[in-house]
Amino acid sequence: MRLKAIATMLMTATFLSACSPVAVKNNNSQNTPIVFTEPEVSPPFYALNPFNYTAPPAFEIDLKNANSNKLIVPTIGYKQANMKYAASAGQNELDVTHIDDFLQLAEGKARHYPPQFTNRNERCGYESKLREISVQLDALAANDNASYDVLVRAFKVSVMARNLDMGTQYTTKSLKYAQRLIKMNPNDPTTNFWFGFSLSEGGGQHEAIPYLDKAMKGGVQEAYLSAVNNYLFLEQRKNALATLSSYKSKYPEERQVADRLLMEIQKQGRNNVWENLTAMKQGRY
Repeated sequence: MRLKAIATMLMTATFLSACSPVAVKNNNSQNTPIVFTEPEVSPPFYALNPFNYTAPPAFEIDLKNANSNKLIVPTIGYKQANMKYAASAGQNELDVTHIDDFLQLAEGKARHYPPQFTNRNERCGYESKLREISVQLDALAANDNASYDVLVRAFKVSVMARNLDMGTQYTTKSLKYAQRLIKMNPNDPTTNFWFGFSLSEGGGQHEAIPYLDKAMKGGVQEAYLSAVNNYLFLEQRKNALATLSSYKSKYPEERQVADRLLMEIQKQGRNNVWENLTAMKQGRY
């Protein structure tokens, strides 16, 4: 069962309400109390754990392991992920508890392009929070010796901000962060996955192939679907079908979804993996 932090709901209501209409007082009903309704958080569209669809996301595991402590990462020096749990951050450290809480929610909506929002206020809230976190992480990432933990979070924020069409500067920043991360750790599965699918969805389908290949070899489940999507963009249906068949073999619990995708690609000309994928998994499509 997925763990759900109370902090997630409180923080989400806060940033979503930033874009909500302001309550107007009715002067004709002075004795009538004003009732504020907190906005509900809509469910994620994309899987919260791209490495393993059946496992809880890393943030929720970290939160459980931390108990009452915070999630702390180094800001300089380290070239791999280095999470620790402590009461507070020390020198050259960053408390990422709330950052990772929000990024998990944002990934469920905006990891891939196009982002999946049904409510304008909700999208506005996500955009506002992404800008805030981007400023914080960009300042730390400006250090030539910035840690992997800082860079990978700044990279994810930039990719999702780009997906939300928040400005061309995020495309530039995401590329720079990806290049620094690849140089730091060329075989890192997370970096290769995010760089691969962001290149693909940004028009660089040929350039995306080696990064998605590394991500698949590194055990990222969703990299297979991103690779299928990439081959469909390139109109290489044979490669798309072969990759999807490999996905079905490696992840038998996804057999029903994979078979449906295979059929629709072959017989109906489906050209986008993500379309209706959530509904398909839930048996509503």
